[in-house]
Amino acid sequence: MKKYVLDLKVVSCEHLGDRYALLRLTADEVLPEMLPGQFAELRVDGSPDTFLRRPISIHYVDRALNEVWFLVAMVGEGTSRLGSLRRGDFLNCIMPLGNGFSLPDSPQERVLLIGGGVGVAPLLFLGAQLRQMGCEPTFLLGARKASDLVELDLFRSQGRVLLTTEDGSVGEKGFVTGHSVLASEKFDRICTCGPKPMMMAVAKMAAARGIACEVSLENMMACGLGACLCCVEPTKKGNICVCKEGPVLNINQLLWPI
Repeated sequence: MKKYVLDLKVVSCEHLGDRYALLRLTADEVLPEMLPGQFAELRVDGSPDTFLRRPISIHYVDRALNEVWFLVAMVGEGTSRLGSLRRGDFLNCIMPLGNGFSLPDSPQERVLLIGGGVGVAPLLFLGAQLRQMGCEPTFLLGARKASDLVELDLFRSQGRVLLTTEDGSVGEKGFVTGHSVLASEKFDRICTCGPKPMMMAVAKMAAARGIACEVSLENMMACGLGACLCCVEPTKKGNICVCKEGPVLNINQLLWPI
């Protein structure tokens, strides 16, 4: 898929809770084709200490408004700068990068989308694509506490939403892999993104039950083009650059203990 370097205009930058910023960007020309699971490298301007772009998952694409959305976790200088953008500012982006999630062959497949933390970001776009093809996805979203869960109404607009929190403040108490739906219902496919320990636990559970599973890795991706070798991941076929051959991989390709 062709890559573009675009100066996108900020439509809005909305802070969600105390950690996240939702960036909505547009362009004068029609935005390029993008797949759920792909990402962009966003340039951080105005920071003397931030030299590398920040890899951010494509959160949602609104074709009617010609907008692309990014959900940014403001955890450092670079991402905090992105969260301080204002309407009318411009943001330089290289996109779309990497590959995306596989879509089911049939809308009758039961698909479970599991996200933790900011790893929920690519799942909204994926859920929208599944819904468009007639599939009704189930979202299983996990966080430490209720205030860390954002955009629940948006996720509910695309499918069923189930929740877990580590402190039990909303949904079931515990981790996503302990949610009761995994014992009471059967799924044909799982797609997941979030902290690596969470994804490894999901992969192990999926493998034990014979469920097809893809994970979106969050290795450090400095260039996004496979040149810097920061994001190398060992696989059954050797080392790969996650930014180029991922970030979405089938668990059968990985060397994880499953």
